[in-house]
Amino acid sequence: MTAAMHQSSDQPSRPVVSASGGRRRPEGVRVDGVAFDRLSEAGTVDYLIQELHAGRGGWVITSNLDHLSRARRDPAFRGMLDEADLVVADGAPLVWASRLQGTPLPERVAGSAMAWSLTQAAAEAGKSVFLLGGDLGIAEKAAEALQERFPSLAIAGLFYPPMGFEKDEKQMQAMRAALAKANPDLVYVALGSPKQELLIQKLRSELPQAWWLGLGISLSFICGEVQRAPVWMQKMGLEWVHRMIQEPRRLARRYLIDGIPFGLRLVSSAVIKRCFGGKKALIRDERAVVAGVENADERAFGSENTGRESEQRREKDGREAWGV
Repeated sequence: MTAAMHQSSDQPSRPVVSASGGRRRPEGVRVDGVAFDRLSEAGTVDYLIQELHAGRGGWVITSNLDHLSRARRDPAFRGMLDEADLVVADGAPLVWASRLQGTPLPERVAGSAMAWSLTQAAAEAGKSVFLLGGDLGIAEKAAEALQERFPSLAIAGLFYPPMGFEKDEKQMQAMRAALAKANPDLVYVALGSPKQELLIQKLRSELPQAWWLGLGISLSFICGEVQRAPVWMQKMGLEWVHRMIQEPRRLARRYLIDGIPFGLRLVSSAVIKRCFGGKKALIRDERAVVAGVENADERAFGSENTGRESEQRREKDGREAWGV
């Protein structure tokens, strides 16, 4: 399923290139040692579209509490969080911890919400999307739902990898061929964590001009096969309860045995850090990490108003249609 692409004449409204010509990233905040970019959902979408206009691709991770817990015990996964070009907080506890330690992130940036907002922005900018993963038939249904919502959207291609594909060289070759032929601007990988991150790490260099985003179960949300939590639960940080009720066997241990204790330790640690004056050490200076990278200023990627901007946009366009 492919729709004709169009090129937008609109130019990015915010500068993303430094004086030296390199990528410019927002201010960063460390939560439990992991660096998060200080962006709202709206700011993240704007940033990605601007980067595409500038001909630069990358990898964005919407990191949650489970990611932080895994990063502590798995150095390879921690390395992927460090390698990603953009890391945003997809979890209320992460936002709470950032605020308690005195370095607030603007809001939760959920991959399941970005699946709608980023896709809309891509359609408006003439950028194409490739859907990779999901259960059998889900990518097709999600593509239909997205194109019904955004008629100008270009679906560059779809690929459903069967179970065990990562150990099957023929399947991997077929996947690579499909991606190369489609040459998309955005690649949505819906395989769950950490499988989707491992795949992105392996393939991203083959499409360096594209942005890669792991979406977990979001394709099932989009086509209505799985229902997302009500808005009031999302606002209260209780979406995990809704997901656990839907899949208790798979998620009960993750949330009840691993997630809650780790979340409490994370919040407690944030309070201790604030009390002992660790705020300055928690702000990441990107220029010390990547040559030619500058911190974005408050005017371009402000942390105080961008959260309200995302909320207002979702209110305007309708929460149910946006899947939030």
